[in-house]
Amino acid sequence: MAEVAVRRRRSGGRAGNTRRSDPQVIQQMPWRVPVNPDRPTEPLSDEGIQAIDLGAMRILEEIGIEFLNDESLGIFKEAGCKVDGTNVRMGRDWVKEMVGRAPASFTITPRNAGRTLTIGENHITFGNVSSPPNFWSLETGKTPGTRAQCADLLKLTQYFNCIHFAGGYPVEPVDIHASVRHLDVLYDKLTLTDKVMHAYSLGKERVEDVMEMVRIAGGLTDEAFAAKPHMYTNINSTSPLKHDHPMIDGCLRMIRKGQAVVVSPFTLAGAMAPVTMAGAVMQSIAEALAAIALFQYVAPSCACVIGTFTSNVDMKSGAPAFGTPEYMRATQMTGQLARFYGLPMRASGVCAANVPDGQAMWETSNSLWSAVQSGTNMVYHAAGWLEGGLIASPEKFVMDCEVLQMIQRYFEPQIWATGDDDIALEAIREVGSSGHFFGVQHTQDRYETAFYQPIASDWRNFEAWNLDGAVWTAERAHRIAKEIIASFEPPPLDIAVRDELADFVARRKAEGGAPTDF
Repeated sequence: MAEVAVRRRRSGGRAGNTRRSDPQVIQQMPWRVPVNPDRPTEPLSDEGIQAIDLGAMRILEEIGIEFLNDESLGIFKEAGCKVDGTNVRMGRDWVKEMVGRAPASFTITPRNAGRTLTIGENHITFGNVSSPPNFWSLETGKTPGTRAQCADLLKLTQYFNCIHFAGGYPVEPVDIHASVRHLDVLYDKLTLTDKVMHAYSLGKERVEDVMEMVRIAGGLTDEAFAAKPHMYTNINSTSPLKHDHPMIDGCLRMIRKGQAVVVSPFTLAGAMAPVTMAGAVMQSIAEALAAIALFQYVAPSCACVIGTFTSNVDMKSGAPAFGTPEYMRATQMTGQLARFYGLPMRASGVCAANVPDGQAMWETSNSLWSAVQSGTNMVYHAAGWLEGGLIASPEKFVMDCEVLQMIQRYFEPQIWATGDDDIALEAIREVGSSGHFFGVQHTQDRYETAFYQPIASDWRNFEAWNLDGAVWTAERAHRIAKEIIASFEPPPLDIAVRDELADFVARRKAEGGAPTDF
């Protein structure tokens, strides 16, 4: 593997020999969809899996799930489930049969087919921060999100090869009216990035508009768009034990047009779920399977992912906690259940810190590594998340991409290769007991690619670091983010397609966009 030193196009010279402290140089790996070679961490015994599965089935059979979507209630009645008002109880045999229809893996193909993602089969993909209402940087402090800040974060999303899909709005642009916000942001997303797109399931108009814009951007006919997934939506249950109208409606619209859905209950142990992690995971599984069973009944073999957003809370304040030992175990446990049901899995890279400091990075690193350990296939919020999802930060985005690249490097097979050249017996013989390995040919041949090269950290001793006008990691990340944004060049898009997107946005705005009362 070769790390690539990427220099801003407007600066001359050769990138490879520039000092690491030079802000013009950014080290990043080439685009790839990583495959996780590790055996998952499995804290549950077979008996533990059976206990959580049995508990989830009893919730579905005996307690039921509230569905506030009238269409779904009619579908459940047709399927033979017990519907009492908005409460739906469903038999375990039916649930298992429906969930068994879901594919264990599938692909999502964006407008750039070279960015196609496999979801499942030990692949792990990372997405940008999604949906915070606030923005934080060293220049601005904490402010409400704007369209310009959202666009800057989309540029980082496109630039970094370790980010595979563009989730929801990387920061909510509250300077755009909510009725047309989805139109402007999706236009920005489709012109600034060529990666897999997301639609919010927040009413008919938003989902239908986004699907049409993705179709236009891909140059697809209606039939070609519906033939396979080109985008996805992610929904949360309204824990405990409830699914709302717009999210179920959005998913039904998506699966009927062949697109992928992710169902991620948001269960905080001690608040919206039992205080024990087994109870919280069990409730999360029941909430997710109820929706997935519905979708598989409507569109057999549609692309579905089971998500986890199970963590604990600070029992003194009620505030969510992320990246904790409990969060890590809940993710690992959900991974075991996802494999038990044969479903791809989504997790998240999250933290509760307010600024990109040490707490932010250890909590995010814990959450990202728990995704690796659990066999996760989609990692939401993998770069840029702060304050439990209330803040998006470009500095944190760059710092998180450092961790993501380390994880991708960890997956590279040459790290644990054991061929003759990797064992390096002859190099050891050459050095013997009194030399060093810096100068031997075995080392020199691997000088550029031997080890991970950092983006935003600085691995020099204190004296050299301090003499060079040292700055802290967040300051260095701030400088790197500004360099990337200033020199950003959008991916190619045919001018006729761009014009068609612009015309669609203008027409839908003239029609009033989407309602804001749900």
